[in-house]
Amino acid sequence: MKDLKGIKGKYYIARLIEEGEHEHQDFKFAISDARKIARSISAFANRDGGRLLVGVKDNGVVAGVRNEEDIFVIEQAAEMYCRPPQEIRVTAFKAEEEKTVLRIEIDRAQRRPVLVMEADGSAHAYYRVKDENISATPLMVRAWEAASSETEGVLISLSESESRLAGMIADGPVTVEEFMLAAKVSRSTAEDIVVRLHTMNLLDFVYNGKTFLLCRMAEPEEES
Repeated sequence: MKDLKGIKGKYYIARLIEEGEHEHQDFKFAISDARKIARSISAFANRDGGRLLVGVKDNGVVAGVRNEEDIFVIEQAAEMYCRPPQEIRVTAFKAEEEKTVLRIEIDRAQRRPVLVMEADGSAHAYYRVKDENISATPLMVRAWEAASSETEGVLISLSESESRLAGMIADGPVTVEEFMLAAKVSRSTAEDIVVRLHTMNLLDFVYNGKTFLLCRMAEPEEES
């Protein structure tokens, strides 16, 4: 059993709540389903990492966690329902009216995808977009797997079709279908090219509110 004696953090938790839910933060009122928590862990791990505030309602009201069993369910989600299992950091804070809020920190996965083992036996990857956990497409999962298995440097030598896609995404996000028409290639060939450009760190995916599009890989931020 875990000890829920939290450290003082009333103002710290209040500042986090003021941010609202976003691509790096999610509120959880109560913990009742380990798989639902696993989907949030997967979404953050497949994006850039993030945190869960457990014991906080969607409207930002602090309800507090019930007991130490919530921590057990969260750890179960990360270890039993995520593939590969994910390491998380759990910190308990005493917030307003001495109610306990759990901060669950999730790092960006070193190897993507992080899959969730669903109740029906299937495995799905999720991706954090704004305040939602979106199901990743099979093409994204394939591209992540290829990038994770790449052990040696990739020689940047593009075919004509690959160069066309690189040029298209330089002008803005496009769909796979748009690239297929422009390059006059099959879907199978188009998807192979998408995977290859992703392993070269030239191509990424962006959600437009309805579906994932192909886009140029963002430049890494320089450390200040």
